[in-house]
Amino acid sequence: MRAAQRTATFTESVIREMTRVANEYKAVNLSQGFPDFPMPAPMKDAACAAIHGDVNQYAITWGSPPLRLAIAEKYRRWYGMEIDTEREITVTCGATEAMASVFLALIDPGDEVIVIEPFYENYGPDAILAGAKPVYVPLERPDWRLDPDRLRAAFSARTKAIIVNTPQNPTGRVLTRAEMDLIAELCIAHDAWAITDEIYEHIRYAGEHHVLATWPGMRERTITISGLSKTFACTGWRLGYAIAPPAQTDAIRKVHDFLTVGAPAPLQAAGAVGMAFGADYYNHMAAEYRARRERLVPALREAGFQFSVPEGAYYVLADFSAISRDDDVTFAKWMAREIGVATVPGSSFYHDPQMGRSLVRFAFCKKLETLDRAVERLAALAR
Repeated sequence: MRAAQRTATFTESVIREMTRVANEYKAVNLSQGFPDFPMPAPMKDAACAAIHGDVNQYAITWGSPPLRLAIAEKYRRWYGMEIDTEREITVTCGATEAMASVFLALIDPGDEVIVIEPFYENYGPDAILAGAKPVYVPLERPDWRLDPDRLRAAFSARTKAIIVNTPQNPTGRVLTRAEMDLIAELCIAHDAWAITDEIYEHIRYAGEHHVLATWPGMRERTITISGLSKTFACTGWRLGYAIAPPAQTDAIRKVHDFLTVGAPAPLQAAGAVGMAFGADYYNHMAAEYRARRERLVPALREAGFQFSVPEGAYYVLADFSAISRDDDVTFAKWMAREIGVATVPGSSFYHDPQMGRSLVRFAFCKKLETLDRAVERLAALAR
């Protein structure tokens, strides 16, 4: 018997596959976006205290009250948003599950969902699982700018939502106020949802983080998705959340309940501690990521890669066509095997693999000594 037809276009995550390739060749893993340095000690201590305090059973399905309160307070403090903790927040098993829950709760078969590409590889499958049709709008190279005319043309009477990821994975773009204005204008004109993936909101080197839900007319049509994984270097904890109007939150919670029941209770207790951190934590974190970016970027230039320096997040999407005429998958595996640095093939971020065949993504969310080892190995390309 064959598998369900909806899975026919799915592939294994290329990102996770490249981590296995890195392990096979003992390459420096700059493919998967997980930090190799410790998370904040107060959060680890809080998790241990919660476990020893027997916080080991189900939390409330849509999130423990302390964590939901901490999320709401953080958004009030940073963005001036007033959020009802009882009716507008759903804590999920990572931002990935939040996105899937939102799609299944709000998108019907036949709806169109606009996906800006290159994109994080889960967005297309999420749309397909909901029975929707992805409509792709490419960012313009070399600076990954959003073309207003192409975006306008993508909206239609069938458009149900647009996914907005800023700072963006994999390009590192931080969308400007003008770009966000246009997205808001089109969502209002076409009565469409904006589903915002803001997981890298505090990792920025240029520009500002614009929360689309704070735009006039957008609070009631924006689903804000974020999480703790990137901000607190705890990708394995799987703590994310969705902020939505009450009626949509009710639907999201139902889907979340049947998908995973709830996120880990003791980790939610620790998450509330992290969400209460002040501006000093975020400023220090951004400064450390800037230092990591500056460690890798010159080495990539010297090796012959061409790219736009990321404005946010912790990725460089680089063109290797001046180095090799191979396709991206062949080149990435050659890099891991012969150079000792693992990357992600660019085709995994496009609906048409040809659009990414000369690109690879580097993740620099690593200790400086890890990046130093990568830099030493990349020097072989410059010889």
